[in-house]
Amino acid sequence: MTSDKNRVVIFDTTLRDGEQSPGATMSHAEKLEIAALLDEMGVDIIEAGFPIASEGDFAAVSEIAKNAKNAVICGLARANFKDIDRCWEAVKHAKYPRIHTFIGTSPLHREMHDLDQDAMAQRVHDCVTHARNLCDNVQWSSMDATRTEWEFLKRTVDIAIKAGATTINIPDTVGYTAPVESADLIRRLIAEVEGAGDVVFATHCHNDLGMATANSLAAVEGGARQIECTINGLGERAGNTALEEVVMAMKVRNDIMPWQTGIDTTKIMHISRRVSTVSGFNVQPNKAIVGKNAFAHESGIHQDGMLKNAETFEIMRPADVGLSETNIVMGKHSGRAALRSKLKNLGYDLGENQLNDVFVRYKALADRKKEVFDEDLIALVTDAGADGEGHLEVRFLRVICGTEAPQSADITLRVGDTDHQATAQGDGPVDAAFNAVKAIFPNDAVLQLYQVSAVTEGMDAQATVTVRIEEAGMIATGQSADTDTVVASARAYVNALNRLVMRRGKTGGGDVREISYKDAGE
Repeated sequence: MTSDKNRVVIFDTTLRDGEQSPGATMSHAEKLEIAALLDEMGVDIIEAGFPIASEGDFAAVSEIAKNAKNAVICGLARANFKDIDRCWEAVKHAKYPRIHTFIGTSPLHREMHDLDQDAMAQRVHDCVTHARNLCDNVQWSSMDATRTEWEFLKRTVDIAIKAGATTINIPDTVGYTAPVESADLIRRLIAEVEGAGDVVFATHCHNDLGMATANSLAAVEGGARQIECTINGLGERAGNTALEEVVMAMKVRNDIMPWQTGIDTTKIMHISRRVSTVSGFNVQPNKAIVGKNAFAHESGIHQDGMLKNAETFEIMRPADVGLSETNIVMGKHSGRAALRSKLKNLGYDLGENQLNDVFVRYKALADRKKEVFDEDLIALVTDAGADGEGHLEVRFLRVICGTEAPQSADITLRVGDTDHQATAQGDGPVDAAFNAVKAIFPNDAVLQLYQVSAVTEGMDAQATVTVRIEEAGMIATGQSADTDTVVASARAYVNALNRLVMRRGKTGGGDVREISYKDAGE
């Protein structure tokens, strides 16, 4: 990785730092799916999780390590032997394993750990040495590096290199730095620390001031050759550096940023949509690269320019990031073969059973809509995947609405192999539907998020509903799409309950996170 001075290593931490977003917890199967997509698209290093956090996290990291084909598989460990040993147990089966250990070096973090500079320096030495004795690929991170005194930061980096670290990460943990400072910090460390030329310097930026992408690219200008990032910029607080932004910035402006990555950019849109679906975090419409409006043009001047020459108002082609050039290609007379071909172009290569399920849904939707858009098809695929995740299924729903509350809902809910019926009232049709579900399947889950977004435009548009619930420290998210918002809401709620039931089983009813992820931050 150090042989080509213009090669920038992409380190994706969607499954670790990204999953720390409140409510973004992914299931075991979802983590494996996202890891496989990251590996396939050419991500160099996948930080698969924090193995000591829970048995579930350990199992996911271990299985990702066993299945990875090309990527380095990395696990996170705090600066203690127990964490490091557990991390090694999880990643050791990988073709290319890495241990990533860290400690907060700023005055605030030293105070929190009750360590003076000498004691912390010794901790760095001991933990990096221990990790290197287990694995020849060791990354060390100075958490909150951008608020650490220069002399002490330089000292700890020197110690980590001498102890055997092969990658030195300089995180902007709280999104505090700015581009000029980010570049200068890396440049000075490379110039002043002995042995700096023998390791890879990495940058890990948070977006609290909206500068994560700029700070990461500036760090590369300063000599960093590893960017830590997440799909869609997912992450704690304002999120992390977005993979799609830094990769496409270097691709489009390679004239002034002459660095290369190994990313197949045509796979960006597909993985962006999958991460959005499994995390329950919708991508804002005007998000760079992957937002719904990133390649949309409404202004007359823009439309005229696009018709004459697409380069007038687009600096990259939609196809460069895996976005279909056309929106409307499917109708109610389209067959199964056309649907399979279209979905494949959108990045979904379905098995026969799943294709059959989606085809039935597609025909029903096409009967209700005059035009079926790419986004409608994507919603059908992701909705079908969610429905297969448990033993609860909405079979029938009828809501009676009037100008005066309460509203009422009649529901038939399949629980396992048996259908159950209930009628309930509520403050509005959605509340009534949720209460009807609770009447059949009692639960103490608290609704944390209820979000509705239109998949496409028009009176017949599908609505995608996202529901996030919490029970006894466990968080589950469900999503569903339908032209009827109330139906989509009930199915999203049931999908969330299905995931909650799965997690109850895996954790024995306890907290899915035995260790707070606040202890795992960067």
